[in-house]
Amino acid sequence: MRTPGRKALWTVVLFALVAGSSAAHAASAGRPKVPDFTQGGKPDGTHDWTLGATGARGWICGWEGHTSDARQILITDVAKGSPAAGILEKGDVILGVDRKPFDDDARIRFARAVTEAEKATGVLRLIRWRLGRSENVQMKLAVLGAYSPTAPYDCQKSQRILELGCQAIARQGWKDNRGNIIVSIEHDLNALALLASGREEHRPLVAEYARKVAGYQPDGHISWGYAYETLFLAEYALATQDAAVMPGLQRLAMDIARGQSGVGTWGHSFARPTDRILEGYGCMNQPGIVLTLAMAVAREAGIKSPELDRAIQMGARFVRWYVNKGAIPYGDHDPWPDHDDNGKCSSAAVLFDLLGDREATGFYSRMGTAAYGERECGHTGNFFNVLWALPGVSRCGALATGAYFKETDWYYDLARGWDGRLLYQGVPGDWGGHSYGGWDCTGAYLLAYALPLKRTIVTGRKPASVPALSPELVAQTIAAGRDFTFWTQKTCYDGRSTESLLAGLSSWSPAVRKRSAQALSQREGDLVPRLLRMLGDTDANTRYGACEAIAFLGPKADAAARQMRSLLTGADPWLRALAAEALVRMGQDMRTASVSDLLGATTSPNPGDPRGRVQGYVAEALFTPSPGKREPRAILSASLEGVDRALLYAAIRSLLKNEDGRIRSLVTPAYRLLSPRDMATLLPDIVEAIRKPAPSGEMFAYDIRMAGLDLLARLRISEGMPLCVDLMNERRWGREFSRPAQALASYGGAARDMIPRLQQETRPIAAKEGKKQLELLEKLIADIEADKSSKPVRSMKDFISAPTDSNRPR
Repeated sequence: MRTPGRKALWTVVLFALVAGSSAAHAASAGRPKVPDFTQGGKPDGTHDWTLGATGARGWICGWEGHTSDARQILITDVAKGSPAAGILEKGDVILGVDRKPFDDDARIRFARAVTEAEKATGVLRLIRWRLGRSENVQMKLAVLGAYSPTAPYDCQKSQRILELGCQAIARQGWKDNRGNIIVSIEHDLNALALLASGREEHRPLVAEYARKVAGYQPDGHISWGYAYETLFLAEYALATQDAAVMPGLQRLAMDIARGQSGVGTWGHSFARPTDRILEGYGCMNQPGIVLTLAMAVAREAGIKSPELDRAIQMGARFVRWYVNKGAIPYGDHDPWPDHDDNGKCSSAAVLFDLLGDREATGFYSRMGTAAYGERECGHTGNFFNVLWALPGVSRCGALATGAYFKETDWYYDLARGWDGRLLYQGVPGDWGGHSYGGWDCTGAYLLAYALPLKRTIVTGRKPASVPALSPELVAQTIAAGRDFTFWTQKTCYDGRSTESLLAGLSSWSPAVRKRSAQALSQREGDLVPRLLRMLGDTDANTRYGACEAIAFLGPKADAAARQMRSLLTGADPWLRALAAEALVRMGQDMRTASVSDLLGATTSPNPGDPRGRVQGYVAEALFTPSPGKREPRAILSASLEGVDRALLYAAIRSLLKNEDGRIRSLVTPAYRLLSPRDMATLLPDIVEAIRKPAPSGEMFAYDIRMAGLDLLARLRISEGMPLCVDLMNERRWGREFSRPAQALASYGGAARDMIPRLQQETRPIAAKEGKKQLELLEKLIADIEADKSSKPVRSMKDFISAPTDSNRPR
């Protein structure tokens, strides 16, 4: 979210010039042309918006998360009895406010006008276009007063909005038209908002819903349901001491603990109880953080269990890795380059505040506070990003909360309908897609307005574990969010001075450090001596920023190679990772000289990196970029010639044991470069990596296993044949039936002994998966039976004892 830019003194007669200028700007930026509704323009298929307390809805041109080029609002609906009724109607076009045409983002300017009208007079003045004619009209909104400087704290308007919203929730209730109580995330949050309001008149309605949740079994995408239902029920139990819900809370909390993966995560659904590996494509941190928080609140409410304690500890450990490194990503991935996404940093601030982890709370709360310009993004929509924003920000104190809210209050006032309800607003231009169209977001928004009451854990029931930010730190935190836009995120700092960028390398914010480093790489002059001095600074953030800047400089920073190599075995795991990123981007001589140090870094233990995350950065530098990346070219991507074999073997063995399937998969390209002797040495480790999948990183865990199968098939190792059938028979996300089938087919007639298994075990699986799979299996069996050549196979033991060049894969 962004505040509007400069104000200009345009009049209605100049509107066409403004609209034309906006369209030209959009075209020059490579974005779609802005439709002019006064000239027959049409909206696209994206959603419309609630237009504040007017009772009207409108379509506003947007893309890539912004409406910066919009200068018109097309009215799509007007509610009967609302302030807009009789003044606006479907098909009208709003051209401006307060007798001035929009000369900036129409959405933000309209929202600011609503906020201004609600302060004192309630009068909202608009320029309305209808059937070829523009005229000034006005409507009367309810007067709510002005937001205080620390809103929602010490703010009468915020209090009034909370009251009106809770009344709207109470009117709607939880029941469908048949009188059945419907349990959903929307109702979980609406009930939580009523609880957070502390109003006694809502207590029976909240209790009714709590009793329903206590006996409910979530299904479908089970992690989402469990997260928000358990969080509400735990908050309710803690606030009311209602013993009737405790058995249900106990069941839900323990289900979460037992559904956690072996590394502390959850996916769309819980982990398999047999091996604690997630189904589907792996972990998702948004529900995972809330699941951990729900267990922690349940513990506060009285659920006691060592199993619950361990699950809370593991869940917190998993997301704590990202402290001071970046925003929490989607799943088991590298840190995100922005300040927040899907509310993960903000919800983590609430979690770690409850757990008493001051460092993590302070970091994640500041990240959320600096994310005001990024709130409208989010995977499949921004519902969770907006939900968790202010609860997370509030941990920084009232001054920080007020400063953040000043940047975003327009968004809240635009989303609040005339009846007190708030519907999902979505991402401008449908950027990134959304899954929450039509969702009732009233409770999700009202939690922000309930913060001053401190009735629930989410809204600050317990004293914050960190001191409130000082005015100076508030200013620094808000400044960290400046200048960012989604379409200029790689160039957003290009207008800053070199000295400003160098100062940015020392920022508390990983996003500011990275953006500053990226912009510095485009500057003239030798920055390496200055960066090397920064590497010796006592401040960790300064060292991180300097290291990132060296990486962006690439070969221009070759003089820093020796210092980068020395960091690979240092105490700070994040410096190790950043050093690996820097070395692979240097000139060829420096890259080659760093191979032994990089290989050694894969086996160098570090207490600060219990999950071996640094191995991923080192493996990217040595063997291949991670999936989705195309550069830089890995140092050993073309040849292993001259590489110290003892170091190479130790590195590959260590990487093949990493608990993240993505990190294991980075070794895959090295398989085709191994000599027969290399293969003989590493074959037991390669086979073990096929047999035992990684416990995390499910999205990529299959690749390294299939690479091992292909290698065994090329070498005609007999142990590869039953492994091929094993992988064909697996029912895991990402598994491709045809790939192990092709590997088995290459054995020809030597695989005859596998036919009984294929017929008895694999055929029922193939039949369930469809005609194509069954036909593939039938052809595989027929080809094996028809092959009479019977090319020899050999055991692993035989190959290891006598590897030959003829067995090397082509």
